Amino acid sequence: MKPDLLPSIARDQLTLVLDFFHRVDAKASVVLAVDTGMAGYLASHLPSLGIMPIWQMLAPLLAFALVGNSLWHLYKGAFPNLAGGNLSLVYFREIAKRTETKFIDEFVAQSESDYVKDVLGQVWRNSEILTDKFNRVKLAFIFMALAVLPWAVSLAQFAVQHANLAPRTP
Repeated sequence: MKPDLLPSIARDQLTLVLDFFHRVDAKASVVLAVDTGMAGYLASHLPSLGIMPIWQMLAPLLAFALVGNSLWHLYKGAFPNLAGGNLSLVYFREIAKRTETKFIDEFVAQSESDYVKDVLGQVWRNSEILTDKFNRVKLAFIFMALAVLPWAVSLAQFAVQHANLAPRTP
């Protein structure tokens, strides 16, 4: 690899990794929408708890627990651990710790080799964060998928419960 191309290649690599964040966040948005819809629909059709036997509460409770777990993983993925990048002149949190003048002076004074190492450090750290986000979205999707069966069973139970309580006309 030509040394004069390293800064450009490092920046391209960082851009490539950062582009994947949009994909993971788009998937998370879909899971969030489905989770919210499932929980809201289930809650809005929940009959009075006093008329439901304990055993009939198991399916809705399981559905809520699974959707809740899915939402928890979405939350953790939306707010990953951003620690790292100490003294970086590329990482936004480290840049923000400096005054404007100090940042500019330090950035201009760094060697090309230090710049490439800093950018590649960001590639590595962002790859760690992206991996965590992807794993969280994957778990959220799995919990959402597992919630479908108890959710559907709950809605069927609610429909039967509602039909049994409806007044019958001769």
